[in-house]
Amino acid sequence: MTESHPRITKAVIPAAGLGTRFLPATKATPKEMLPVVDKPAIQYVVEEAVSAGLDDVLMITGRNKRPLEDHFDRNYELESALQKKGDASRLAKVQESSDLATMHYVRQGDPRGLGHAVLCAAPHVGREPFAVLLGDDLIDPRDPLLARMVEVQEQHGGSVIALMEVAPEQIHLYGCAAVEATGEGDLVKVTGLVEKPDRADAPSSYAVIGRYVLDPHIFDILRKTEPGRGGEIQLTDALQQLAADEKVGGPVHGVVFKGRRYDTGDRGDYLRAIVRLACEREDLGPDFRTWLRRYVAEEM
Repeated sequence: MTESHPRITKAVIPAAGLGTRFLPATKATPKEMLPVVDKPAIQYVVEEAVSAGLDDVLMITGRNKRPLEDHFDRNYELESALQKKGDASRLAKVQESSDLATMHYVRQGDPRGLGHAVLCAAPHVGREPFAVLLGDDLIDPRDPLLARMVEVQEQHGGSVIALMEVAPEQIHLYGCAAVEATGEGDLVKVTGLVEKPDRADAPSSYAVIGRYVLDPHIFDILRKTEPGRGGEIQLTDALQQLAADEKVGGPVHGVVFKGRRYDTGDRGDYLRAIVRLACEREDLGPDFRTWLRRYVAEEM
């Protein structure tokens, strides 16, 4: 019988990046606020956390990120205008974001890497296990990855990372995990991690994607972690230490994800995500798919 561990309630969302790949759109608008169809990308991420039972959300922000706070706050003037117009549908959409979760914010200050951003959450998280969700990865709600990761952590303790099998020529774009099989089909034990290895040096084809459930001992390691690849404090380097010594913070497991993932951090994938999600919408899909088929046929 597996040991039961404390229930996880807190999620951390690093959102201090500059979004340089989307310039000039992100010169004055946070990249997390770019719309995916008609909803900002960051709202999908918060909704995912809430659907997994994590209703205490800390967002790590930076300069020029005030629109993130405004989006998840009340807008009484807009709500009043919609009420007077009798527009209940749009009013509900406006209020939805402010009612999702208990939101907290802290500024990272200097952009010193993902590991440093996670370390900024230490005063809020305390000594509890917690989840980290990166805003560039949108996970389809029909494929509940985070809920599965929370389940694994509550059963086995330690930390859990999300893994996805990628083509060998793509592994240099990700952190890469060395793994051992377990008795469960989608669950592996992580024995080592390398940040963006060359293809020849990759220990496997399993890439780390933007979902983590972490033991609080990660903070102790991050405080001592020296800057790594790119001169930044890498979360992967700290996780490597946890994987190398279970006595520090328990084991590191990986959940192998085979569901639908939308990468909004790349311009091409961002456009593909919008098309895929729009096609699946009941209110937009039928007309949009008809137009899309006609457009492709004419252009090809």
